[in-house]
Amino acid sequence: MNRALPELTVAVHRERGNAVRVTVAGDLDYNTAPELRRALDDVPFTPGVHVVLDLSALTFCDSSGITVLVAAHRLATDAGGSVSLAAVPPAVARIFGITGLDQVFTLHPTVEDALSAGRER
Repeated sequence: MNRALPELTVAVHRERGNAVRVTVAGDLDYNTAPELRRALDDVPFTPGVHVVLDLSALTFCDSSGITVLVAAHRLATDAGGSVSLAAVPPAVARIFGITGLDQVFTLHPTVEDALSAGRER
């Protein structure tokens, strides 16, 4: 029996000012993490740019997915920008709490909250 691999969709949107919203939907795992990594290649990690990763439609995230998120955070901070996570699903937020990544990332309840925080920087 052939089972279709879970799908991941990623969309990069320019927002007002120096903000970029990256919407991640579906399962972020070993098979799909490279897709997010490729999409992040289109993000301008430059000084002052605030990247909001919208995880509201994320259904699953394993360690491969977390690795890509951490890499995005590192790229942004090394370039003088920032990354925040918005609308993190409870299961993923729990993993971030257990691993201490909730101390690394700024988590916002909504995308608009994350974008507003980026404008105030």
